[in-house]
Amino acid sequence: MISKASLKYYSSLLQKKFRVAENKFLVEGKKLVLEGISSGYIPEIVLVSSAFKNNASELISDLLNRNILVEEVKDTDFSKIAETENPQGITAVFNKKDFPKYRELKTILKAGKNLIVFLDSVSDPGNLGTIIRNADWFGILTIVLNKNCVEVFNPKVIRSSMGSVFHVDIFEQVDESTFFEDAKKHGYKLVISTLDGVDVFTFEKRENYIIALHNESHGAGQMLRETADYKIKIPQKGKAESLNVASASAVIFSEFTK
Repeated sequence: MISKASLKYYSSLLQKKFRVAENKFLVEGKKLVLEGISSGYIPEIVLVSSAFKNNASELISDLLNRNILVEEVKDTDFSKIAETENPQGITAVFNKKDFPKYRELKTILKAGKNLIVFLDSVSDPGNLGTIIRNADWFGILTIVLNKNCVEVFNPKVIRSSMGSVFHVDIFEQVDESTFFEDAKKHGYKLVISTLDGVDVFTFEKRENYIIALHNESHGAGQMLRETADYKIKIPQKGKAESLNVASASAVIFSEFTK
């Protein structure tokens, strides 16, 4: 049974400042824990509730056989390391791998073969996780976040991504002016979504593109508008006021990966 001190320490990782300080993050739920392990992330420890332990002996044996530390947590205490209202009873503590460095992004730009997604001020964890999942589905493996985006290791981002956060290269805290300058040197064209853009379904796609998506409540910022090579839009058919950025991303990614 895990000690109170250890439980307090691991529960602190639900807060961003401790995730940053300790370079660790929590992953909750059986599927996501196993997804992280299969993607090469090595858990420092896997925490299981007493109820989960009693019903998952085969899984726990498999983890132990991989030399992964497993500790039991009282059912009444498990909520301290879980964000969901009805936790499954399994949470892993992972050490963060270093995300790719900017020089690696420059190598991708130099190769000039990949569709790249740039996110501007996407602050909602659910939206960011869904965008990452959508990108993974359509085979877009490079995502660039500016300094105003929510933290990738936020538990809600990880859950919303359904594990896709483990599959793609994500570059955080990137200065957009430097990135756009470097991208254009290598022939990339910047595409943004605006109300006055060209219909995405008829837009001719012949070049290497960076698709810039932004917080829908604020619209594309001045830098994006001034730097954009092309503007696109998803034509409205009904009466909804707007599509959120995650929904829009699925439509745009589908069109640009045909």
